Amino acid sequence: MRAQFVLSEIGVGLRRNLTMTFAVIVSVALSLALFGGSLLMRDQVSTMKGYWYDKVNVSIFLCNKADAEQDPKCAKGAVTNEQKEQILADLKKMSVVDTVQHETADQAYKHYKEQFGDSPLSSSLTPDQMQESFRIKLKDPEKYQVVATAFSGRDGVQSVDNQRDVLDNLFELLNGMNKAALAVMALMLVVALMLIVNTVRVSAFSRRRETGIMRLVGASSLYIQMPFILEAAVSGLIGGALACGFLVLGRYFIIDHGLELSEKLTLINFIGWDSVFAVLPLVLVIGLLMPALAAFLALRKYLKV
Repeated sequence: MRAQFVLSEIGVGLRRNLTMTFAVIVSVALSLALFGGSLLMRDQVSTMKGYWYDKVNVSIFLCNKADAEQDPKCAKGAVTNEQKEQILADLKKMSVVDTVQHETADQAYKHYKEQFGDSPLSSSLTPDQMQESFRIKLKDPEKYQVVATAFSGRDGVQSVDNQRDVLDNLFELLNGMNKAALAVMALMLVVALMLIVNTVRVSAFSRRRETGIMRLVGASSLYIQMPFILEAAVSGLIGGALACGFLVLGRYFIIDHGLELSEKLTLINFIGWDSVFAVLPLVLVIGLLMPALAAFLALRKYLKV
């Protein structure tokens, strides 16, 4: 009987404040969708880091005749065979180095033609203008500075480049976008909490006669507050369910279908459905508990029981 009464009061409360309830649902749905999206973005960045950092190479570019005439770093002339052999021997002695691949000027020219053959500049280049290089795969990409310190400024070395620097700029951009999404999520969350508090206050005021009667007959504070708390919880749960729907549809249409980024951006290792499904329960739990807690705290002020 008591459960039936509480459930009936929930339905009455939701119908009386239909507009505000709808606003609460939308606000909770948007804020939790941004929250879930931020978690997935963080997982995506972590996945991309693990995928790409494992493929990062350090490149030691060697001086050629053109560099000897134009680049102060190669003022002592083009790299000699003895210098190349010494660089290779020193690389093989380093514990941080996994593999070393030597790319000749002819190989560099061939790779350039394969990638940029349509460029107007490619027709004016000759193999002797390309740089020889050593492509180094490290056991730990974090140890790049060990190689850079050992070979930067050495005779015959024009520069030491780390591909990770380019990736770090990309990941910083993605992390910045993630922080912006979290900021918008926090703003939407504040709006949702304010709407929940106002909805509870209006609902408590509109039913002050019923709550007064319940107090007179000896109803407990929790029993009187329960319909209001459950109203907020139901609204939040619906909003959480909508947020889950947004996340699933976003993953489905943006990555798998629709934009089909997984096919167009084959170089990116996108997160799988397991990551999405791992986030959904958390979104639902927050959608249920957050409005209920906000309503409970609001009732202590607006419902004197």
